[in-house]
Amino acid sequence: MKDTTIGFAITGSFCTFSTVLDVLKSLKNEVKRIIPIFSFNVASQDTRFYSAKNFREEIVDITGAEPVDTLQKAEPLGPSGLIDVMVVAPCTGNTLAKLANAITDTPVLMAVKSQLRNNKPVVIAISTNDALGLNLKNIGTLLLSKNIYIVPFKQDNPVDKPNSLASDYTLIGKAIMEAKKGIQLQPVVIAK
Repeated sequence: MKDTTIGFAITGSFCTFSTVLDVLKSLKNEVKRIIPIFSFNVASQDTRFYSAKNFREEIVDITGAEPVDTLQKAEPLGPSGLIDVMVVAPCTGNTLAKLANAITDTPVLMAVKSQLRNNKPVVIAISTNDALGLNLKNIGTLLLSKNIYIVPFKQDNPVDKPNSLASDYTLIGKAIMEAKKGIQLQPVVIAK
């Protein structure tokens, strides 16, 4: 993957951010370049997990790049053809629903739309409490969509959050390699 430029889009499943940072650290030396992309909420919201400022600083420290955090900055990514594989991790239920329904109103969705327009792979790591609820149809739609690959997932807490699914973030690197070959990493559903 040393010749691969990754667009790494981050949406607001804030509880996964420490895991996202670990993934970025592991990818840093495996790929040519990482271009971070933030949803509006990631760029602006302070949470109990991170302040927006501190999270941005950690991302810049790891990737060496300022995050793409506006629609205006995200739109040229497609025409430039710069990104080989787009990763969305975490991909919230909100972003899943918008992507499945062709809504492009955040920097992340604009970057994904640009990637798909170029007929290039998008790897999605799900993290949502409503995956087995109303968002299940959106996951199905995306699994059937050209150039979209899902990082294998499982129920993360079936007793207390029976509709919740989370991708196994340790599989993001493998999912990227398979997506570059046009292959969905299997099995998609991981038994606990």
